[in-house]
Amino acid sequence: MSVTNTAVSLQAAGSIPDGPCGDDDCGIRDVLDRLGDRWTVLVIVELSKGVRRFRELERAIPGISQRMLTLTTKRLWRDGIIERIAYPTIPPQVEYRLTATGRSLAETVLVLADWSREHRGVIGAARQQWDAEHASANQA
Repeated sequence: MSVTNTAVSLQAAGSIPDGPCGDDDCGIRDVLDRLGDRWTVLVIVELSKGVRRFRELERAIPGISQRMLTLTTKRLWRDGIIERIAYPTIPPQVEYRLTATGRSLAETVLVLADWSREHRGVIGAARQQWDAEHASANQA
């Protein structure tokens, strides 16, 4: 019996618990893949403040390269999170804004950003305490 058939049989028998969404694929992996990259959340937070041109985004997000900003905006555009408007000017002018889906996601992302700001000190202190308690184990 193949691995797939075994897994299906075990799940049908109740031996394999349902995932976070029950037995359907609610898309959580896709969302986490997108949000888990280094730049996506920062782009969404910046665009939650309003329409931004490419260079404005680049200046507002410290450390992002032009290539990474291009890749990130293309992925978000493909996912329907942002809208890209290109104006036929010389040089070309491009603006980005959140779509309705993107604004909905931004609400959640901003809550996460607020949470991380609020708990940064507590997390830092916990890390220092853990590092101090486990220093001898790390040296072995």
